[in-house]
Amino acid sequence: MKIGLDVLGGDYAPKSNILGAIEAQKSLSSEQRIVLFGDEEDTKKRIEEAGADPSLFDYVHAPESISMHEHPTKAITQKPNSSIAKGFELLKNGVIDSFSSAGNTGAMLVGAMFSVKTITGVLRPAIATNVPKLKEGFGILLDVGANADCKPEMLNQFAILGSLYAEHMYNVSNPKVALVNIGEEEEKGNALTISTYPLLKSNTKINFIGNAEGRDLFSDHADVYVCDGYTGNVVLKLAESFYVVTLKKGFKDDFFDRFNYEQYGGSPILGVNAPVLIGHGISTPTAIKNMVLLSKGMIESKFIDKIKTAFN
Repeated sequence: MKIGLDVLGGDYAPKSNILGAIEAQKSLSSEQRIVLFGDEEDTKKRIEEAGADPSLFDYVHAPESISMHEHPTKAITQKPNSSIAKGFELLKNGVIDSFSSAGNTGAMLVGAMFSVKTITGVLRPAIATNVPKLKEGFGILLDVGANADCKPEMLNQFAILGSLYAEHMYNVSNPKVALVNIGEEEEKGNALTISTYPLLKSNTKINFIGNAEGRDLFSDHADVYVCDGYTGNVVLKLAESFYVVTLKKGFKDDFFDRFNYEQYGGSPILGVNAPVLIGHGISTPTAIKNMVLLSKGMIESKFIDKIKTAFN
């Protein structure tokens, strides 16, 4: 197993990424290797300085980085030796089994869609994230940013992708799927949700339970919440702020602690031909470690094969 990790992506790179990789490696077997993409000499030096053994990792020399402010498509094309471009090159060719980065989200989406490519039958991939449930565990929210504008058919497919993710990555049997809306009634919503509802209702591949309002998101109402990427990203950023606010107010609570992005590490791009994960731009070593371990879980569960079977 080869788990690819971008060393140069993120606000605290490369230090945070390297420290996270070192911690993740402690949970891997000898057959499971983390492949680090970045400046090889500098990366090995930093691993030694951290008191770890550089021989425990594999390396791909990719000295260029794509900054957060660069145009994704241009950067991927004009920087073939960047850590993200090299990562997708090796992922496409099957040299590595997954690729993760806390760097430029747009570049990660471009690489996922045009290098690894979308699974046959999938209209558009979606980014999924976890939403804590009040009692215990997590729900899945998607899309949270890949597609600001969506068609009803896309949301219908997001429901399938989210159900598969909840079932095979979180062991949720027959996950309940809800459509994020402004009311519980079937006729409520805008043009998108009103048109999407009957598609979800007739979709035999999911357990659709109807609409979910904003107040339902952190309850046991559903296991998978479906929405367009614009709505999902607003909800995601709001949810992330809960943890920050509690810290600033000196308030400690187990439920709000689960809004800490570090706990789940990264968000998978569902619907492409290999495991691809996007980390938060401010990822800490803990977040990087958990992103690597989530990548490992996706590889071990053969999750991509589950999607291919469902769509073909």
